[in-house]
Amino acid sequence: MNTLIGLLIIAVGSMGQSSSYVPINKVKDWSWENFWLTQGVFAWLVFPVLGALLANSAPELLEIYKAHAGATWQAIGYGVLWGIGGLTFGLSMRYLGIALGQSVALGTCAAFGTLIPAMIAGENLFSGQGLVLLLAVAVTLAGIAIVGYAGSLRSKNMSEEERRKAIKDFALKKGLLIALFAGVMSACFSLGLNAGIPIKEAAIAAGAKEIFAQNPVTLLVTIGGFFTNLVYCSYMNYKNKTAGEIRKTAGPVLINNLLFCALAGLLWYSQFFGLGMGQSFFEPNGVMMAFSWSILMSLNVVFSNVWGIILKEWKGAGQRAITYLVIGMAVLIFSLIIPNLF
Repeated sequence: MNTLIGLLIIAVGSMGQSSSYVPINKVKDWSWENFWLTQGVFAWLVFPVLGALLANSAPELLEIYKAHAGATWQAIGYGVLWGIGGLTFGLSMRYLGIALGQSVALGTCAAFGTLIPAMIAGENLFSGQGLVLLLAVAVTLAGIAIVGYAGSLRSKNMSEEERRKAIKDFALKKGLLIALFAGVMSACFSLGLNAGIPIKEAAIAAGAKEIFAQNPVTLLVTIGGFFTNLVYCSYMNYKNKTAGEIRKTAGPVLINNLLFCALAGLLWYSQFFGLGMGQSFFEPNGVMMAFSWSILMSLNVVFSNVWGIILKEWKGAGQRAITYLVIGMAVLIFSLIIPNLF
């Protein structure tokens, strides 16, 4: 029962993340660099700070970070690398759409983000629990590959006009390369969470409930990611001469943009808030705990493709492409239960 509760909590967070790019479409009159950084302020600073404060008070958090300075800076450092993945992640959606862009990037992210921490922990991937973990990740990648194949069929079956209508800047080859790179770098978020385990343990020792104990670590990783995005968006402001764009916005448009950016940030953060809560229901050293990162990525792929269908990105793709899409999503859902079959 605890495992099911954990899965449901992670699923709710995943649904939020997969919906986070929808509110951005409602932002008006702002260039990419301005709405991206604005939603990032909420996603990577405001809500992670609030989440961390659910675990411990501000003085306690500062003391924990100070006492575990090595883990703190390591988590932030991985966050900086993850921020590069986050930037290119947005571009992958621009060139491939929500469905295919998230599928490829999250698939790569799932594999690296699950297996590397297991290897760092000394897990033997070819026996016992390690073999089950490897099998579950392999099935996850198979499901994502099928979804990716469905995306390639869609590209072949749609006319150029249909592709441009569904995804304005559609570019398959460029988008795939960017999505793969984004997935590798995005896996650094998982490595950051892994590096912050001593902080999580210290938060619990200081009185944090286990269900919120990962939030202080998540904050460190997102701070690192915010720094990367701040540098890049500032450069784009300088290059495109858009630095004063937000300041010049006023009235209903400003309120509209801030509200939708805040909503996008909240939805995005919900995936890691839900991941930490869901993990608290898993056995600490069990396969489900080790596989939880892939669970989140798998569900993100499933829900992102649901949004792709809702937003008519698959319109005109053909029956064969839709069939493979459904099969791929079914395989991903099946991968979630593999650790409980052994």
